[in-house]
Parts: sequence; structure tokens; C-alpha cells
Amino acid sequence: MQRDAIDLGKLSASRLFRIYFVPTLIGMLSLCGVTAIDGIFIGHGVGSDGLASVNICVAPTMLIMGIGLMLGVGSSVVASIHLARENVHAARLNITQALIAGTMVTLVFVGITLASPSTTGRLLGSSESLLPLVEEYMPWIFLCTLPQIWCAIGLFVVRLDGSPKYAMWCNVLPGLVNVVLDYVFIFPLNMGLAGAGIATFISILVGGVMVVLYVTIFADKLKLIKIKSTRKSLALSIRNIGYQCRVGISALLGEATMGMLMLMGNVVFMKYMGDNGVGAFSIACYYMPLIFMVGNSIAQSAQPIISYNYGLGAHRRVIETERIAVLVALASGLTVTTFFVFFPELMVGLFLSLDSPAGQIACNGFPLFAVAFVAYIFNLTAIGYFQSVENTLPSIVFALMRGVLFLVPAYLLMPLIWGQIGIWLALGVSEILTATSIIIYYLYESKFNTVLK
Repeated sequence: MQRDAIDLGKLSASRLFRIYFVPTLIGMLSLCGVTAIDGIFIGHGVGSDGLASVNICVAPTMLIMGIGLMLGVGSSVVASIHLARENVHAARLNITQALIAGTMVTLVFVGITLASPSTTGRLLGSSESLLPLVEEYMPWIFLCTLPQIWCAIGLFVVRLDGSPKYAMWCNVLPGLVNVVLDYVFIFPLNMGLAGAGIATFISILVGGVMVVLYVTIFADKLKLIKIKSTRKSLALSIRNIGYQCRVGISALLGEATMGMLMLMGNVVFMKYMGDNGVGAFSIACYYMPLIFMVGNSIAQSAQPIISYNYGLGAHRRVIETERIAVLVALASGLTVTTFFVFFPELMVGLFLSLDSPAGQIACNGFPLFAVAFVAYIFNLTAIGYFQSVENTLPSIVFALMRGVLFLVPAYLLMPLIWGQIGIWLALGVSEILTATSIIIYYLYESKFNTVLK
């Protein structure tokens, strides 16, 4: 397989970032297309109740995706440092352990949650009127978590192995498959939410298989290896997985923030606005993975460059790479904000009729929701930097701030202060407070000014 000529220790930081960022962004936005296209077809083929039901099912899958990102970031950071020190076997061992651990966790999740879909649905905040649709969609979207976790971990490996364009196609092809299958299953075959779930499962499975084929057959240095089953080997695996989790745990918390956002939003919107409020919020949640993926693309593109040069001790290149990432994050946040503020009708109209109650609520709320996005993408980029240099404590603290410590109180208190407007502003309050905390920390440690110079 042809690979890009990538020398992480010698090429200019700006060129390296561009080599990684462009295909990573395209691939991740294509992956978001799987979710967004689902929403467009469901909104027009099933209605706002279908969108609300999907939103209820998606929250726990964010947790599994977060575990995948945690293991992906952790194993990639560790493998990058081992490669910089020319220890290829240790790098292969770590990525193999991460994929095995992720697969085992996902199988346990699927078994527990699908033992009783109705019970799981009620625990996730479903009303009785939405429960039949939730039960229709849940089995398929939960089964998606297995190929999803292969992609979440494996795409870090593919990029680190020197194939960012292949990683891009692992996301692009599933997106294209999903477009065709969603239309066929929902409209001509009239399969409703079950059809949307089956289409999503098949499309994501395509990406998962592509990743597995790469790491088992096509990889250059980072092929999977056989792990010994001796007691000593198992103890080493547990130790390595534990360290990977510690390095990458803020990635889990970042994805968990998405899940917490959906969970808290569903509960609060249901309380104050009913099913139509959840339907409106679900449209915003279809766009959130896109915004998350923009920030994640920046962090993941910088990660192998930063980690490799950190392993070499080339601190000047580390700082230069993070400066580029921060500037791209700020520009990206402003771009996304512009669309939400000035084109809410266009964005909402893709999913629902603007005359519907849920559509009207969403159009009024999108400009308020957009307050969060510059800080949101900046926070993902800054936390990614701490992960890349194995500085786990601040990455965990800031991830907890945006995912729990600020987000939950914001959703509980903002409606009491500003009513329905406060619900839409809650995410912005959480992200801005987190960004402020990060900047204060940078200034205190005399790092933030260095990154921006």
C-alpha cells in the first residue's frame, strides 16, 4: 500500500499539520455525515418523534465512543513515543492491547443494554409515547458500537502508521454507503427507524472492517501482534491498558461530555418544552458531532506530531505545532458560529419543516446555542495538547470541568434564571468557563503566551 512520506521529526510543523489535518477533517466530517444523513431522512420520513427517539438512544453510544477515543489516544501517544525511540515491538504491543480491550468492553455493553431495551429506554429518559420508536431503533444503533470502537482506536493507528488518506476513506466510504441505504430503507422499503438503524450499522461496519484489514494486513510498522496468555503477559497488558487509559482519559471525558449534553438536554427540554423541545434539541445534537469532529480533527492531527517530537525532546517543535492547532481551532470556531447565527432556518430546514413546532423552537434556539462553539473547539484542542505530552492531570481536570462540573449545574440553573433561553445558553456557559480556566492555567504556568508566540 502506498503511504505518504512523513518524517515527524524533520518536516516543518505547518506542513506536517496540513498533511494530517486535511484528510483527517474530511474523513471525520464524512463520518458525521452518517449521523446527519440519518437525521435528515428520519426527520422527513418519520418526523420529530423519530428525531427525539434517536437522540435518546445515542447518548450511551457516546460513552462507548469515548472509551474508544481514550484507548486510541492513549495507545497512539504511547506508540508514538516508542516509535521515536525505535521500539517498534512495544508500539505494536500497545495498539494490539488497546483494540482487544475496546472490543471486550463493547461486547459487555451490548449484552447488558440490549437484555431489556424497554428498561434501557426508560432509564435514558424516554417518555412512554416515544418508547416504541426507541425500542425499534436501539438494537441497531447499539450494535454499531462494535465497529465504531474499532474505528475509534484503529484510525489513530492508521494515521500514525503513515496512512492518513486511508484513514480518511475509512470514514468517507461509510458515509456514502449510508446515503444510499438510508434512502432505500426509509422511503422505498418504508422500514422507518429500524431501516435507519440497519443502514447505519451496515455503513459503520464497512469502516470497521477497513480498519481491521489495515492493522492486520496492510500496516507498515503497526500491525497487530499475538499477545501471550501467560500470567506475566496478562499482567503487562493490564498495566499497559491502565497507562493508556490514564493518558487518554480526557478523550473519554470529552466524548462523555457529548453524552452528558444529550442526556441533560433531553431531561431539561422534556421538562420545560415537552416532546417538541426534545425534537428541536435533537436537531442541534445532530450538528454537535460535526463540531466535535472539527475540534477532534485538530487535536488528532497535532497529536502524532507533538507526541513524536515530545519523545525526541524537540520542545520547540512541540510548541510550534500547538500554536498552529490553537489558531486553526479559533478560526474553525468562528466559522461554525457564523452558520448557526446567520443561517438557522437553512440548518433546521434540512431536518424538519420550519412550520412545525419543533422546527420553530430550533430556529429560535440555534443562535443562542452557537455561543459555545469557539470555546468548545478551543477546549478540545487544548486538552488534546495535554494528552499528547502525557500531562494527564490538567487534561482530566479540564475535561471534567466541561463535562460535569460546569455543564450539569448550567443545565439545572440557567432555566431558573432565563427560562427557555437559559437552556440553550447552558452549553456556552460551561465551555466559556472551561476555556477561561485553561487560559488562566496557561498564564499561571507561563505556557500560554509561549504557545501563541
